[in-house]
Amino acid sequence: MAGKYEVLNNTKPTLDEYIYLCSSVGWEDYMNFDVAETSIQNSIFSVTVRECNEIIGMGRIVGDGVIYFYIQDVVVHPEHQGKGIGNEIMDALVSYLEENAPAKAFVGLFASEGKTQFYEKYNFNDYSPNMTGMFKVIRKNKK
Repeated sequence: MAGKYEVLNNTKPTLDEYIYLCSSVGWEDYMNFDVAETSIQNSIFSVTVRECNEIIGMGRIVGDGVIYFYIQDVVVHPEHQGKGIGNEIMDALVSYLEENAPAKAFVGLFASEGKTQFYEKYNFNDYSPNMTGMFKVIRKNKK
C-alpha cells in the first residue's frame, strides 16, 4: 500500500463518511442510513483509512463481542481500489479478532459477488452444502 494512506485502528467513520463510502460502491439500496449512526457507534471495533484526512476506506466488527463476531462494511472507495487498502483493513480486523476473541468464537461475513477469493486469503470459507449462510432483510413500508 502506498505510504500516503493512513490506517487508523479503532476509529469510526462519521455518519456522513459512512454514507459517502457506502454510496460510492452502490450500497444505497441495501442500507438504512436513518439508523446507521447507532450501528456505527455500537461497533465492537472499526478501522478507517484516510488520505489527506479524507476517508477512503473502512471496515468494522459487530456482534456480541464474546462468541459471535461479524466483519461488516469492508469498503474502499472505487478510486482507491486495487492498491492494497482492502488488505490493510482486513489485516487490522483479523488482528483485532486474533487478539481479543476467545477460542471457538464464530466470525462470519457476507462477501459481495466476486469477492470470495479476497476473503479466502483470511481463512474464510464457504462451507456449503453442509452449512449454508442465510439472512433475512426486514421490509417495512415507509409512512
